[in-house]
Amino acid sequence: MRALWSEERKFSIWLEIEILACEALAGIGAIPQEDAETIRAKARFSIDEINEIEKRTQHDVIAFLENVASYVGPAARWIHQGLTSSDILDTTLAVQMTAACDLLLEDLVGLRAAGADRARAFKDTPMIGRSHGIHAEPVTFGLKLALMYDEFGRAEERLRQTRERVAVGKLSGAVGTHAHLDPAVEESVCKRLGLRAAVLSTQIIQRDRHAEFSTTLALIASSVDRWATEFRHLQRTEVLEVEEFFGEGQKGSSAMPHKRNPITGERLSGLARVLRGNAVAALENVALWHERDISHSSVERIILPDSCTLLDYMLVKLRDLVSGLIVYPEHMQRNMDLTKGLYHSQTILLELTRRGLERKTAYEAVQRAAMKTWRGDQPLGANLRAEPAVAEVLSGEEIDRLCSLEPHLRHVDDTFRRLGLL
Repeated sequence: MRALWSEERKFSIWLEIEILACEALAGIGAIPQEDAETIRAKARFSIDEINEIEKRTQHDVIAFLENVASYVGPAARWIHQGLTSSDILDTTLAVQMTAACDLLLEDLVGLRAAGADRARAFKDTPMIGRSHGIHAEPVTFGLKLALMYDEFGRAEERLRQTRERVAVGKLSGAVGTHAHLDPAVEESVCKRLGLRAAVLSTQIIQRDRHAEFSTTLALIASSVDRWATEFRHLQRTEVLEVEEFFGEGQKGSSAMPHKRNPITGERLSGLARVLRGNAVAALENVALWHERDISHSSVERIILPDSCTLLDYMLVKLRDLVSGLIVYPEHMQRNMDLTKGLYHSQTILLELTRRGLERKTAYEAVQRAAMKTWRGDQPLGANLRAEPAVAEVLSGEEIDRLCSLEPHLRHVDDTFRRLGLL
């Protein structure tokens, strides 16, 4: 990813666009074929020389063109014929953003594969589900990971759709009217670069496309943050149901030798904030003056390479975190046991209503038993037996049967099948 956004790669794309434009011009008879062949054979650049020229010109594209012309000779007069700087800059960005999407899609495929493997491994490993951070009802750790697999499937879908909308180039001149360049040249160059020609542009490709690209990356980063946060919470000492891999010789604290901290998850959560901030900057770039101003340019030189490179890193690190995650099923069971069966309360409530008890009456009876369980030592089942409104409807054996994991986990396999994980 870093190579894609390097100066070398940028100038290589600039050069290819200029050469392709000359070849397209030769193809319609606008310039001599032999000059186009000379340009293809001799055109090259030197980054150091471009930088020296730019000190004088204060214009990167002009510096580039001067440098290329010094290698090509007289045929260089055809280079940049009818073009404006943004024809080169924006078409290059389209090539880079499209290639970045491809790399990020590969990352997403790898992350989902790692999540799928761990989801299958822990498909039937029960743990408590939490709402508001409080114990709710049982799930399985496999279901939790399957949810991650599904979420990043949507990320993959969004990125593919965004890729289509940013794969658009333009060679239409100073205000987008093709005043000095046949639209056939634009079509030819864009096609050979794997892009579509913009149906209509100004001097630039409109920045709603770039804003969508940046917000899509930020949304994917937010999903990374969501799962990093999940694993960080599950690693808290009082919970300790999962833990980031801690290598031999790794240190957690300069002061406390016992510390094993979720540093990868914390790093991912922090980096997600950078991508969300970059997305705000990209949204600010949408509103430009008339056919173009340059206020977006300095911003994009920072946010596009940074967001792509950071998200590439984040997806790979989350994949590695998931693959190496240490899982403690015994701690999951220990935590489930903390509330002495309280998570069966809804199962009992629903059975009571099925047996004819008014819902308000049933709810209050189960809640009374639940509050005794919170405050005392007896499990929910024992307190339910002692609750007259419940005991009148359900026998002790029926209460024991209802206080099981089966109602909670009976559809796990169906969910995995719907996701294509079984």
